[in-house]
Amino acid sequence: MQSSFEEEHLDILQNIEWSILTVYRAHPDLTDYQVDSALEALIRSYQREKTGGQSGPPALKTDLAKAVYAAAKTSCDFRMGRENAVDEENQPISVEPVSVDEIQACLKRLRKSVQTWNKRSGTRGYLDYISKFIV
Repeated sequence: MQSSFEEEHLDILQNIEWSILTVYRAHPDLTDYQVDSALEALIRSYQREKTGGQSGPPALKTDLAKAVYAAAKTSCDFRMGRENAVDEENQPISVEPVSVDEIQACLKRLRKSVQTWNKRSGTRGYLDYISKFIV
């Protein structure tokens, strides 16, 4: 059963997971570890932004982690009202903007899921798990 946090933020969680899955489908050698490090870097980046610190490029070790970071950041920025998006008919998509705190909470929840599924099912446990639910 889903927690109330997951129910309340399901659309945001799914948006971020869809962006991760897009990278995985393009690069089947992506691992949960790379996803986890990208999500951690994104959480830190938003934290620096909140505290007025310098926000430079993340110190990620692989190109795939960097790709996940970029894809997830685009989804997060869209959900915060910072990015524009269009649907299949080129019509603008609008969402009620959420706060940086909400995005960080969602990213932390996804990291927990990555770690859980990785422990249960190995190197791509999380990625294989979300592949079943997101089309």
